[in-house]
Amino acid sequence: MGQLIAGPFAGKTLGEFGAEVVKIEPPGAGDPLRAWRLIKDGTSVWWQVQSRNKRSVALDLRQSEAQDIARRLIADADVLIENFRPGTLEAWGLAPEELHRANPGLIVLRISGYGQTGPYRDLPGFGVIGEAMGGLRHLTAEPGRVPVRVGVSIGDTLAALHGVIGVLAALHHRTANGGQGQVIDVALHEAVFNVMESLVPEYSAFGAVREPAGSALPGIAPSNAYRCADGWVLVAGNGDSIFRRLMDAIGRSDLGADPALAGNAGRVARVEEIDAAIGAWTAARGVAEVLDVLGAARVPAGRIYTARDIHEDPHYRARGMLLQQETRDGYTVEVPGICPKLSATPGTVRSSAPRLGDDTDAVLAEAGLTAQQIALLRGKGVIA
Repeated sequence: MGQLIAGPFAGKTLGEFGAEVVKIEPPGAGDPLRAWRLIKDGTSVWWQVQSRNKRSVALDLRQSEAQDIARRLIADADVLIENFRPGTLEAWGLAPEELHRANPGLIVLRISGYGQTGPYRDLPGFGVIGEAMGGLRHLTAEPGRVPVRVGVSIGDTLAALHGVIGVLAALHHRTANGGQGQVIDVALHEAVFNVMESLVPEYSAFGAVREPAGSALPGIAPSNAYRCADGWVLVAGNGDSIFRRLMDAIGRSDLGADPALAGNAGRVARVEEIDAAIGAWTAARGVAEVLDVLGAARVPAGRIYTARDIHEDPHYRARGMLLQQETRDGYTVEVPGICPKLSATPGTVRSSAPRLGDDTDAVLAEAGLTAQQIALLRGKGVIA
């Protein structure tokens, strides 16, 4: 029952690894994601990847008859995913405790801005707000400049992935410990906060508030973006032996052999000097030459990829991360492959993204409704 990103991304991920996913959408426009960003033949190309391996049922959950249909579908489901504001399911008569009476093994994944409890539970929350509250947005900036967004809806996706982890753990628990379902409560800001590393421990122990550092990695050196003659490279020379190889590669063996720089703490104290040395070397060379030299020295380094770079990269193709997907609108679009890669049960794309209501009749018939009942519901606007 999710819309836009967080809930649907969780459903997409589960669907890629074998789940049969029935997506409930409102009649009319359907999921708003259908109209987000770049549109081809009336539908967002984003939709083509976000909704593959799903069946679409157009159902107006504001109507009591639609809520009855939802209960009927949920009674046979393993998992229910929703990312509405807390209280929405309850207002529809679909509270988890009610659903568990008919389906004790049901796992309910609830994704919301602030979670199902706490003083902020009723506030509206999108991923960008979760990113800010979770501590990420404060760090994504050059010092003294406005914090910027990561560039994608990372808060929503992190919440979705935490939700998938919860679903898999709950399914295992249900199998191993007696068949009981449970509710998974994922808050957007908590999913972001969960990946913020030492942010709070450093404040707790030292009163240190981590500040934005641009492209650098504070407290770990050297790790930064460096300008070349024709672009930028990222260099991570922060391992002790890697640092020595890096300094040898750029002709600064004096720094590599300096005992004061043998450990990270010493390098952090002189990070400006080290960055200047690396930057002077990269500035005189093109990106390709820099990467060749550092690759030969076994120093982690890379250029900054655009969509075109990804499209043309042989490694992406060799690992199946670029797929040609036939759409139901009759054209082919390149989409991301599947991650992670499992050796025995790899993920698959079994069906392309559905048009709105493509599967309404089939799914309701499978749930036991007759053709006459389906026609009557369509005439009332309950389904489409």
